[in-house]
Amino acid sequence: MSFHKQPKDDTQHQNHLDGTTKLLGLDLQEEADRSGLDNHFQRWIEDLKDVNNPELHQLVTDLQDLKAHFNGGSIDKDKVAQLLSRLGENTTKAAVFAENPNTAERVEKLGAALTAAANQIK
Repeated sequence: MSFHKQPKDDTQHQNHLDGTTKLLGLDLQEEADRSGLDNHFQRWIEDLKDVNNPELHQLVTDLQDLKAHFNGGSIDKDKVAQLLSRLGENTTKAAVFAENPNTAERVEKLGAALTAAANQIK
């Protein structure tokens, strides 16, 4: 019996991207209270780590910061807007690393959703 984690296929990554993009259109504070946000952040962090690309390190770091911030109680809107803005920019740039065109398209949509969420908070 093997305990090695099976690599996720593109469909799983695409589902995570779709779910996170949809989540960003909702009330983030409300989602944080329901802990749905925490689960999305964790899956997203794991997906990025699975890719094992040093170019994505800043994304992982910013996501971990954002996840910790939402778990911390009160929300500093300036900090959240700053992290979302940088995540949006870097996520859009990261689309070039997706080998599957459907995944790349979802990564670009997620980048745009992150940027929109940052602008909404500002």
